[in-house]
Amino acid sequence: MLDLIEGMEVRGKTMPVMLRVQNLLENQIRLINESFAKAIASSHYRGKYRGVFPIKVNQQAQVIEDIVRFGKPWQHGLEAGSKAELMIALSMLTEPGPLIVCNGYKDREFVELGLGMTKLGFQVIFVIETPAELPIIVESSQAMGVRPVIGVRAKLFSHVSGHWNATSGDRSMFGLNASQLVGVIDGLKAAGMLDCLQFLHYHLGSQIPNIRDIRTGVREACRYYVELVEEGAPMRFLDLGGGLAVDYDGSRTSAIHSRNYTLEEYCVDVVETIQAVMDEKGIEHPTIVTESGRSTVAYSTVLMFNILDVTGYTDARLPADNNEDNELVHNLMESYRMLSDKTVQECFNDAVYYRDEARDGFMRGQLDLRTRSRVEQIFMVVMTEVQKIAERNPDALSEPEVLKTMLADIYYGNFSVFQSLPDAWAIDQIFPVVPLHRHLERPTRNSIIADMTCDSDGKIDRFPENGEVSRALPLHHIKEGEEYYLGAFLVGAYQETLGDLHNLLGDTHVVSIYINEDGSYDFVGEVEGDSVADVLSYVEYQPNNLLAQFRQTAERAVRSGTISAAERQHLVNAFEAGLRGYTYYEQ
Repeated sequence: MLDLIEGMEVRGKTMPVMLRVQNLLENQIRLINESFAKAIASSHYRGKYRGVFPIKVNQQAQVIEDIVRFGKPWQHGLEAGSKAELMIALSMLTEPGPLIVCNGYKDREFVELGLGMTKLGFQVIFVIETPAELPIIVESSQAMGVRPVIGVRAKLFSHVSGHWNATSGDRSMFGLNASQLVGVIDGLKAAGMLDCLQFLHYHLGSQIPNIRDIRTGVREACRYYVELVEEGAPMRFLDLGGGLAVDYDGSRTSAIHSRNYTLEEYCVDVVETIQAVMDEKGIEHPTIVTESGRSTVAYSTVLMFNILDVTGYTDARLPADNNEDNELVHNLMESYRMLSDKTVQECFNDAVYYRDEARDGFMRGQLDLRTRSRVEQIFMVVMTEVQKIAERNPDALSEPEVLKTMLADIYYGNFSVFQSLPDAWAIDQIFPVVPLHRHLERPTRNSIIADMTCDSDGKIDRFPENGEVSRALPLHHIKEGEEYYLGAFLVGAYQETLGDLHNLLGDTHVVSIYINEDGSYDFVGEVEGDSVADVLSYVEYQPNNLLAQFRQTAERAVRSGTISAAERQHLVNAFEAGLRGYTYYEQ
């Protein structure tokens, strides 16, 4: 990895960098399509599979271009939920064949654009999300003389677990309930367009950890499909939406950050469930469509960043001046002397109490700064010794995670959680974070990671560990004069799209590589990260105006004799260089 980082820096791409590995994206598209093909063949299913990528999951041009290119052998399509995303889909898919699924709210302009592409032979599908869309689609298609392929989004009763479950259950904000579905059917019949209704869609969430929930949702959707067929609609497609989960914590369980099934099991269960319901009713097997966005792109992207500084908490030493004239200092020293395997819990509780008393005394003006400093030093020595005992005897403390968090070093990373890992802040999403080098050395420092924003929420303090969530991550000590690099993995879904400009830290550099069979790699794409001028323009500043104002300020200082003309020019040059510079820390 150090060779890769060096190659980036030679190309002018300093940390932090979003690394995209094209092979991983290509492989995931292949695996999804081939796994469904295998499940279909082994079950003697008479329908096909068509994959569709939801653009909202990662809208970056390079990613969409790669998905279209790698998905071409399987006619892997795109899903658009807005006019802007539809523009992307219509421009990226240059040949008829792949599905273009239109979800979201659709106005007349949206519909007419899609109908125009239908005239050109593209497979554009209009999924009705609300009853208000029906007259727009009917009127526009009749005016343009186009018979569209229409779908309906059903609001299923089935409810799933996990972070992203708001799209499931009968209180979901999206989709048509039974009464609304009947209204759409009757409306299409009245317009003489029931033959256009060929597509049923539902979506229970983008990360469904339990395979039972998936089967339950598919079974309920099949019932809707059967009813639509019996109403006279010539149904062809059943779109399961997303849900194929990513095992972020490695536990292979139904925990919210994991999944208790494999890709192969997912495909087999979906195919067999649909087949069983359709065979029972004597209905032709539909083409199965999934919108597996998260599981398609999450694996292919890594956030790489360097560590700028460390605040250590486990190197505490007893203060040289052990003046025990203060009662709190005396009591803490007693806790230190009494500490043993038998008294560890008692000493831990006492030390925390005395530490808190010292803080209160300082706030009331009853404790001076130097005494508080001695209290904190002794307290950390006690905690370090408690930790050693707890490592030998895991049952020594009732809440060992509290101690782990208390003693965790703070590693300050050159990145922004809010820009590059927003889900870690917003919903406590777990991402695997590991050192990118020194893999033959044992990491000995329990740590949390802080970003470079001025915000207490700008941190990563939840990490996957043996199938559970740990509040600290083992890292190496920092060697003087040597960079230390970490990588946050599985960040390819949603993170780049949802990132914001907290502290005006902008997009990172993006580097794409392709790994060859011999293990070598090629740099195949680079995207420059935001400059300071870029992010200032995003929040309505004009960088040229800022520079002009700064010049005037510096010129006034020259006239007043505060600085020389040469110093003024040096300041102006530094300001200009700052505008051109990266928003992150640069050496």
